Amino acid sequence: MNYYFTGLLILALTILALFVEPAYPRNEYLNDYGVRCGEFEIRTDKRETDYNYSDSSTNEQQYLSFTYRKYLGTDCKTAKENVAIKQQLELMKMCGRVNSNPSLAYNSNFDLLVSKCRGVTPARDNTRPSDSQSLWDDMKDDYKKENPEVNLMGDKFINSGKTKLDKGGLKIPPKDYILPLPKPKINE
Repeated sequence: MNYYFTGLLILALTILALFVEPAYPRNEYLNDYGVRCGEFEIRTDKRETDYNYSDSSTNEQQYLSFTYRKYLGTDCKTAKENVAIKQQLELMKMCGRVNSNPSLAYNSNFDLLVSKCRGVTPARDNTRPSDSQSLWDDMKDDYKKENPEVNLMGDKFINSGKTKLDKGGLKIPPKDYILPLPKPKINE
């Protein structure tokens, strides 16, 4: 077994662990989605050239370069507007919670969020039933009223106040119970 390789591998992994940072979750609405309009870069280069003719002279050249990169795709203004719209949609969804919690206004950590949500009153969702039951429970109760002979799993009326399950349903057969054999198929 090569112990040098194993030692180098352990050393490399240890050094790598020192520079690795954990990945943290982020809210996708509040980032800029990689919107980059362009990049400007300043770079210096130095080149040395050795000539090995008769006198062995060295030639040095220094360069200063400016580079601008323009990325293809939508224009910068449209991309920034799209990011702003996504942020505003997220604020519109969340400002109801912020405005309904008055303690956030007194916490200095949330000053920016409170200032962004000031004056935003979200429209209420009036599609939920008044008794705060789900639409599925209401539909299931209506189906059971129309079909009383049908036994459903966990059969109970959600909104009627009954919480006792139907005990007249399936029973566990005794251990020595022999199941009936299936009827044979007649080949046609």
